[in-house]
Amino acid sequence: MALHMESMNCLIRTSRDELQSRKVKLDYEEVGSCQKDVINVWDKKLLNCRAKIRCDMEDIHATLKDGVPKNRRGEIWQFLAVQHRVRHRLSNKQQPPDISYKELLKQLTTQQHAILVDLGRTFPTHPYFSAQLGAGQLSLFNLLKAYSLLDKEVGYCQGISFVAGVLLLHMSEEQAFEMLKFLMYDLGFRKQYRPDMMSLQIQMYQLSRLLHDYHRDLYNHLEENEISPSLYAAPWFLTLLASQFPLGFVARVFDIIFLQGTEVIFKVALSLLSSQEVQIMMCDTFENIVEFLKNTLPDMTKLQMEKIITQVFEMDISKQLHAYEVEYHVLQDELQDDSNPCDDGEAPEKLERMNNQLKRQNMDLLEKLQAAHAKLQSVESNLEDVLARESKMKSLILSLEQEKTLYRKTIEKICHHLPAEALSACEQLLKEADCHPNMIWK
Repeated sequence: MALHMESMNCLIRTSRDELQSRKVKLDYEEVGSCQKDVINVWDKKLLNCRAKIRCDMEDIHATLKDGVPKNRRGEIWQFLAVQHRVRHRLSNKQQPPDISYKELLKQLTTQQHAILVDLGRTFPTHPYFSAQLGAGQLSLFNLLKAYSLLDKEVGYCQGISFVAGVLLLHMSEEQAFEMLKFLMYDLGFRKQYRPDMMSLQIQMYQLSRLLHDYHRDLYNHLEENEISPSLYAAPWFLTLLASQFPLGFVARVFDIIFLQGTEVIFKVALSLLSSQEVQIMMCDTFENIVEFLKNTLPDMTKLQMEKIITQVFEMDISKQLHAYEVEYHVLQDELQDDSNPCDDGEAPEKLERMNNQLKRQNMDLLEKLQAAHAKLQSVESNLEDVLARESKMKSLILSLEQEKTLYRKTIEKICHHLPAEALSACEQLLKEADCHPNMIWK
């Protein structure tokens, strides 16, 4: 009896500790409210998570836009990951190595020193991570160590610790490890952490082009003061905004990332800069602009943050991002290609002509690709309808066959009680029912 009571007390203490830990982890102010009816919708959707049932993406988008309950956020991220994977499967070459989290923790990493140095710098004011080598920092170390061993090419890179930290605040270590793999491999974020940083360079070019095309005055102002995106936006991309912005805002951005992928950071960056365009234009020196972008810009009111999130949901820049990436590679190829030297006066003009031509070709291809994709979706939808109708017809035929058999048996029973003269008179009817008089009287 005493042992039973002690066991019960131990379970109660463990449960109480878990609740306290969960409360500490979720110690941040939410951005946007989540009404009770929306929470009920999420509860229903989460029932489909383990079953891996394919849900309607427009419906998911609308529900996500209405809000996410903080205490269910981790489950919802896992649900969104499942929905992505039932639609997009990585090739075998793109898959991460198949090694369990527990097995990775048994190994040693050469990145240990770099990880330990960054532990105290990751969310230093958050109560879960603030205690030196406390529960939060130990979990963060385990997660970063495991990933550095899993992904030999990336290993550990500054910035990943903030991404891992956000995940740990909403789920267990093993769940966070699975979601970190999802972000890195399935959504492709690992490209920006590779040693050559090529993907990050492309992202900075893409952001610069977005500003050039959508906010020309702001673009010119930053260019005149020699403010390149890498000066202020590199940490936004490498930490998915987690190092400089309020955690409630970051969590909301993560909601959309799990739905839409890498382009979300571009949309947030563009919305942030455009929302503060007047104030940035008022900064007239290099130092003032950098100070504003690094410190003043992230200090937003809750209303401002909600407005940014709304804009992100409504924005679509996927075509432009693809076009800008092609542009970047063309420019790089042209800069490296000196096999056909031109006069100094001709080179820029030729490059501009080729660039414009390639942009037009690329946009045409994108439009054709989108049209083909829409047609494919329509064909798939029609095929599903045809298959559904075929299934219904087969079911109906089976039902009719069973009904026909039942009627035939009934006729046979009736015929046993009729005289031969009556059967001869009904011979045609009996033939149609596959009941022949000579068969019945045998």
